[in-house]
Amino acid sequence: MAQAWLMHRLTASPLMLGLLGFAQFTPVLLVTIWAGVLADRVDKRRLVFMTQSAAALQAVAIAIVVSAGIVRPWMVLALAFVFGVINAIDLPARQSFLVEMVGKEDLPNAIALSSAAFNSARIVGPALAGLTISAIGEGPCFWINAASFLPVLAGLSMMRLAPFARASDAGGSALARLVEGYRYAAGSRPLRNLLILLGVCAGLGFQYMILLPVYANDLLRTGARGMGLMVAAFGVGSILAAAWMTRRHDRRGLRRNLLAGLSLGGAGMGIFAWSKAMPLTLAMGFLAGFGLILYVATTSTLLQTTVEDEFRGRVMGFYTLMFLGTAPIGSLIAGWLAQRFGARIATSFSAAALLGGAVVVYFRLRAIAAQKTFAAAAMIEAPTDRMG
Repeated sequence: MAQAWLMHRLTASPLMLGLLGFAQFTPVLLVTIWAGVLADRVDKRRLVFMTQSAAALQAVAIAIVVSAGIVRPWMVLALAFVFGVINAIDLPARQSFLVEMVGKEDLPNAIALSSAAFNSARIVGPALAGLTISAIGEGPCFWINAASFLPVLAGLSMMRLAPFARASDAGGSALARLVEGYRYAAGSRPLRNLLILLGVCAGLGFQYMILLPVYANDLLRTGARGMGLMVAAFGVGSILAAAWMTRRHDRRGLRRNLLAGLSLGGAGMGIFAWSKAMPLTLAMGFLAGFGLILYVATTSTLLQTTVEDEFRGRVMGFYTLMFLGTAPIGSLIAGWLAQRFGARIATSFSAAALLGGAVVVYFRLRAIAAQKTFAAAAMIEAPTDRMG
């Protein structure tokens, strides 16, 4: 939050906000699928400990340059790129590490609780950022962020898990194992469809965050506190969606969640784009946050309950690629649209992408229902055919 606010203060350019997102998420596009290969071959807990340690050092670096008053836009972009590299390695390892902590039976609930924890932080963090920025500036926000890695590292150190056992077939080159993972994901229709849909919807529809400084500072004129409230509204909706996901859902219910999530997310974001009243803006942020996390958490659950263990790291690498690796393209598109036509048009474009995804899911659900109806009818008619 402080990073986006800092860039907007230094440049007052929506395009630079888009470039910031591009710098932070481009490494995901370049690195994350290789990180998935790595996650399938090494101790995931140790790998996550290393990435979190590196992220702590990056956080200290940006805190120093901001506090010293020497920060420049290129420094913010460079450090965002460094964080993107670290994050690209961390995410596939952390996602595939869940099953080792809780086991397969509780995996759907673990995914939901992980999402709830993440989005709880999205409420507390931005609210704290808005108050801190308005009171004493961006620097303290970066120091608070750096300090927040200490309990994370402590928690990882205290975990007591079964010793890591390398798979017997874990040999071969990284490229060969990457190709093997790609063929596995591409050859499974459910995995392939989920990943492609996520790439399109996340790449084009999840770029609202980079434009929030424009809404807070230029359109609604609410300042840093208003930006914190907006992100908090998205976060509250996200937490409720994660809580909803802790319920038991069969596969049919999960597919319906995909449709509901994309529909609610698109509708909420579309109204958010054109709202001129802060209460309506926050309400639509809440609705959009609920829909977006319902969709993402459902996609993650479907993927993790479908994939085989030996391919889990690589498939979650593809998941991270589609979820975050497509963000650089979306960030540049959103930044360019906002610069050329305004932030409201750019956000409306994101809403349209989500609603388009909902249409695709709707017709896919209808096709699945038709196939089941046809199969049931065939089973009923089969005895008569044999008698004839």
